[in-house]
Amino acid sequence: MLVDSHCHLDASEFDADRDAVVARARQAGIAHQVVPATHADAWPKLRDVCAAAPGLHAAYGLHPTFLAHHRPAHLETLAEWIERERPVAIGECGLDHFVEGLDRDAQLHYFEGQLRLAHAHDLPVIVHARRAVQETIALLRRFDGLRGVVHSFSGSPEQARQLWKIGFLIGLGGPLTYDRARRLHRVAAEIPLEQLLLETDAPDQPDADHRGERNEPARLTRIRDVVARLRDIAPDAVAAQTTRNARALFRIAAD
Repeated sequence: MLVDSHCHLDASEFDADRDAVVARARQAGIAHQVVPATHADAWPKLRDVCAAAPGLHAAYGLHPTFLAHHRPAHLETLAEWIERERPVAIGECGLDHFVEGLDRDAQLHYFEGQLRLAHAHDLPVIVHARRAVQETIALLRRFDGLRGVVHSFSGSPEQARQLWKIGFLIGLGGPLTYDRARRLHRVAAEIPLEQLLLETDAPDQPDADHRGERNEPARLTRIRDVVARLRDIAPDAVAAQTTRNARALFRIAAD
């Protein structure tokens, strides 16, 4: 069985056939999906989506590319949602230095606020770090004992090792399947398997076989198989260890 550690199942792209998408995931052996949030207005829908089927686990947070939706009071609201809803993580949160026009000070304000909440509530964080991996590592180091995952990891093997030393896993998904992703191939081959999570980031980041299409959780098996090939091990070994990693990080009980 597999865990999709990052899937935006609440996205509008799934409104027409969400039940069928979940069913295909279960048929493919994906037993659990972690569903991270983007902004406060979307939290109620995300909660309802996760309540509608077993194996869906909500995380609540404020995504750095949704700054236009965020308000300072949303950090207080997030604390209330954590207390009431008991999510498996805080996120998606982080830094994005790729999208032009995003206020970096505002991103940092919301990211630091969410890291403080995660530390206070003993919850993992789901981190977005696009063109900001080293800055993210430096910030995470300030919160001793914090744990989490840097999703859609795009850094180097050395940066992955730095994250491992401070208790952070990395998530690999569709970008790994492209032939040109040489650095990601090195990461997948070299890092400890105990540090790795598999993800789809659906409906985004489809694998190379589905370029330009809507992504969905059932395609997590493609990521598993690429990791297995790069490490020259059995796909079942990748599935077993990454599932253990996800269960431990998000405290997902055994089935």
